[in-house]
Amino acid sequence: MTVQTHSASPTAVHSPRLLADVGGTNARFALELADGAIGNIHVLACAAYPTLAEALKAYLALPDVAAAAGQGIRHGAIAIANPVNGDFVKMTNHHWEFSIEALRVAVGFEVLVVANDFTALARSLPLLAEGQKRQVGGGAAQAGAPLGLIGAGTGLGVSGLIPSAAGWTALLSEGGHVSFPPMNPEEVAILQYAWTEFPHVSAERLLSGVGIELIYRALAAQRGADERTLAAPEIARRALEGECKLCDDVIEHFCTMLGTIAGNLGVTLGATGGIYIGGGIVPRLGERFDRSGFRARFEEKGRFHGYLAAIPTYVITAEYPAFVGVSAILAEKLAA
Repeated sequence: MTVQTHSASPTAVHSPRLLADVGGTNARFALELADGAIGNIHVLACAAYPTLAEALKAYLALPDVAAAAGQGIRHGAIAIANPVNGDFVKMTNHHWEFSIEALRVAVGFEVLVVANDFTALARSLPLLAEGQKRQVGGGAAQAGAPLGLIGAGTGLGVSGLIPSAAGWTALLSEGGHVSFPPMNPEEVAILQYAWTEFPHVSAERLLSGVGIELIYRALAAQRGADERTLAAPEIARRALEGECKLCDDVIEHFCTMLGTIAGNLGVTLGATGGIYIGGGIVPRLGERFDRSGFRARFEEKGRFHGYLAAIPTYVITAEYPAFVGVSAILAEKLAA
């Protein structure tokens, strides 16, 4: 499988480069064989490998990857769902931990770059084609203005792009861990329930896969539902197929809560270039997300309603957008 990393045609040919997008559940690997072209994409379950090094070696040993790599791979870049500060990385939502330098040596690369996954995803935003994003609601992007990024999956990622004369600067943000702000009595009740399980309830506690399950438990307890626990994929399935009013209410709360955090990001960054929504959950909700209360809540900021109404919000629909950004980060490192 081959995908384009941006709308331009592939240009210069270089030796194959390893690209990876590592989340708390899956690790996605690919080879960049030329500028703008990515192939040999494989998704490996993180739980199947004791270490990231073992997962990476397993990918490199796959027959199609080994054939495409030819004489070997010298350069690689990994986007990972975790803060990256210094050489040692310990994942928040998985048990993997590693030294970047030791990993580089273990796989025999000359250069290995590791970046936060949402920093990498943020770098991809200006390169997304119109067919790789879907606008939800109104607003129009201001050229050359900051961009915001938020995405719910195993956790809640937050980043942004700030323009400068030298290009774009991606923010190294952990904004998913801000304290959750309830906006109405129903959300206060959900927060009060969440406090019975966690001393601090961050936005990520509710706006993630396990967050959907937490919202379900809260509503089930309030309503005396027979099923007090349910997995997030099943909650979403029942909601999308119209089988369960409780599940649909869970998804609606999730969407509106996400609107609150996205609106906060918009006013914090002055992101008049737009707010982009990534992660694994929202794209799968499709039209249900579009007709949810997300956009109305996004704009619900009192005196700043008009300010936010002018900011467009986009769902990222590209299949592997983080590869675009991490490729750019690696190219800059090699050019330095």
